[in-house]
Amino acid sequence: MASKVRILPPPHKTMSFPNFKDKHSNDSMVSPKDFLRYQRKYKKYDKFSPPKGVIICYQRKLMEYVLKNHKTTRVERFYGEMYLLDETGGKVAIIGKFGIGSPVVVTLVEELIAFGVKRFISIGTAGTLQKKLNIGDLIVCDRAIRDEGTSHHYLKASKYAYASKDMTGKIEKALGALGQSYSVGTSWTIDAPYRETIAEARRYQKEGVATVEMEASALFAVAQYRKVELGAMFTISDSLAELQWSPKFHLKKAEVGLETLYKVALSTLLGKALPVKK
Repeated sequence: MASKVRILPPPHKTMSFPNFKDKHSNDSMVSPKDFLRYQRKYKKYDKFSPPKGVIICYQRKLMEYVLKNHKTTRVERFYGEMYLLDETGGKVAIIGKFGIGSPVVVTLVEELIAFGVKRFISIGTAGTLQKKLNIGDLIVCDRAIRDEGTSHHYLKASKYAYASKDMTGKIEKALGALGQSYSVGTSWTIDAPYRETIAEARRYQKEGVATVEMEASALFAVAQYRKVELGAMFTISDSLAELQWSPKFHLKKAEVGLETLYKVALSTLLGKALPVKK
């Protein structure tokens, strides 16, 4: 009679994230520059000089606003849609319509860095955890809680990832020059928006965390890893401050907040103040 032998796995051990210990000391198999060389070999990119700065945009409505009010030149082959702003002489570009979340935007930024871009500003909406913050308020993010997966493949475990100090300082200077009121604060970055729990929101609210969104900590991590400048700004579009979701994306204040962030980002990257609608 045949016998059956069960091969058992080794005893279970609690694993940290990422699963492979000390992966940060190992080189990547494939780099963004490898992919860029491949793309160029098969003529997948338009020929153009890399812009000095890129504005990262998540909301389609804001992209439509920019395209309606500015002359642009489309650049093909990057994720989503990328446009050089003609009024800047191609020094600044905006990229959007690529989706949301940390993995896609970090992949995008990696390839832009490999292409030669060294300055980035991420602008978008965020939910507030604090009752004192209102719809349309502007937030400069100086650090973000790493509750997403992507950043942990770039930096050793830590609670926070930090924005570039130089870029954050330039953003604040631009906001001041434009006469804009704003707050500086910490964000909770989580890439599972439908698994934000009341318990988490309550804890981070007590810690004084200002906002919740999906990308900042991962962007700060890749910028630190690749040694480029990257800052992030949000406008408040919804609230978890009462420990229940109150969406206000449709309000004009949220729309105006996004438009203001765009002009602040453009002013920052150009180093000169541009008029902002009050």
